[in-house]
Amino acid sequence: MKKQIQESELELFRGEMRDVSRLTRETAEPYRQRPPPRPRPRESALPDEDGIAGLSESEIETPEYLLFARPGIQRRLLADLQRGAIEIGLEVDMHGLQSEHARQLLGEFLSECRHRRVRCARIIHGKGHRSSDRQPVLKGKINYWLRLYDQVLAFCSTPQRDGGTGAVYVLLRNPDKANKGARR
Repeated sequence: MKKQIQESELELFRGEMRDVSRLTRETAEPYRQRPPPRPRPRESALPDEDGIAGLSESEIETPEYLLFARPGIQRRLLADLQRGAIEIGLEVDMHGLQSEHARQLLGEFLSECRHRRVRCARIIHGKGHRSSDRQPVLKGKINYWLRLYDQVLAFCSTPQRDGGTGAVYVLLRNPDKANKGARR
């Protein structure tokens, strides 16, 4: 129940407020929803018939420890990948395969990863100890081929427990984010 104000109290209040002037109404600008951010278009080479972009194999060096990340990949995410902290969704063992068969298998493997919505995969390529050149052939090819696929965001050699320099973790583009951009 509301308490009634007595007339004497109301007069006292009006007397105290006699010198006060009303403030002009300054309200905040009404909230406007901002448009969603749109990523800048990426400059990419045209893919060839296999769906991979052109890049010269001679431009790519193959060190003992492999590490590659596209621009914009967060350091923490790359560190998690290097530690093996990201769950492996799919794995393929390619060591001992001929180059052409390995290339075909890699394309099929990455397609399967996309179909299954895999975020991180492991590819075992071997260390190349049995290569006739004394250089790891398949490791160099994998290093080159993975850079050509747009869906590959980063890759690195695995820790010793998962194959060391004879295998790589591959971080793949988030399929949910790729679909949002395609709908617009």
